[in-house]
Amino acid sequence: MSTNFPSSVGPSEGQNKNKNNVVIILAIVLVASWAYFFYARNEANNVIAMKEADYASLDSSKNVIQKEYDDAMVRLEQMTATNSSLDSLVKSRDEELNQLKSKFKGLVNKQNATASDLAAAKKLVGDLNGKIDEYIKEIGRLQKENKQLTTDKENLTSENKTLSTNLAVTESAKKDAENKVDVGSTLNASSFTIKAINEKSSGKERETASSKRADKLRIAFNLDANRISTSGTKQLYIVAKDPTGNTIKEQALASGNLASREDGQVAYTTRLDVDYKQGETKFVSFDLRQVDKYSKGTYTILVYQNGFKIGEGQALLK
Repeated sequence: MSTNFPSSVGPSEGQNKNKNNVVIILAIVLVASWAYFFYARNEANNVIAMKEADYASLDSSKNVIQKEYDDAMVRLEQMTATNSSLDSLVKSRDEELNQLKSKFKGLVNKQNATASDLAAAKKLVGDLNGKIDEYIKEIGRLQKENKQLTTDKENLTSENKTLSTNLAVTESAKKDAENKVDVGSTLNASSFTIKAINEKSSGKERETASSKRADKLRIAFNLDANRISTSGTKQLYIVAKDPTGNTIKEQALASGNLASREDGQVAYTTRLDVDYKQGETKFVSFDLRQVDKYSKGTYTILVYQNGFKIGEGQALLK
């Protein structure tokens, strides 16, 4: 009996072996594909998660920056609402603030704003707060200066009041001194002599005591020496009163009225202009003639100068 061993694999067995190898390879490829797919998906998910985290971080930073900006604006509005000086200062710098606000909004409202954009926006908020702090410091300085100016004004007002008071006192003292000088410069008339004069047809004159023979009154007196009264023309107002007490007033004598300091309005008979020299006695003599006949009785002569009665004399006619 003989045994026969196959010398080679048959066609059917070789084909099956090849199929098995293909299946194994495909399985490996499939597993590798799935493994890569899961890996790629995980990587993609990681990237997406990172992006989302970045976006969330950017949004969070944006919100924080926006809040900081809003807080700064509220702070500015509250301060300007309660401080007219700050409001005026801010309004004077509107252009500067508007540029800063515009830059901030442009960065924050920018689509797909980057971290760099937000960092720039945050810096602008810092600049805004810095501006506000500068405004506050400047207002503080201005208020301090204004307070000092107010104090200086009050001091000047007080000093001016004191000066005004002192000036008023000085003026009062000056007026008082001037008044004393004025009163002291008033002359004094003394040594009166009043004589009735009779005029002869020949031109000769004779003193008389008879009212019937009297043609005029010759009046003489001295102006006493006065060291205060200055040299120059002095106006003397002569008041001549007849025996009835009436003032003699005639047009030829240029009679009038004067405002005296002690006796009010006084009617005077005539006025004399006398050249007086300071510190010396002046003798004055003049004739007083009236139209009417002289009457019996006492004639009184009053002399006024500088508003005061400075002397008086009388003459008795029989």
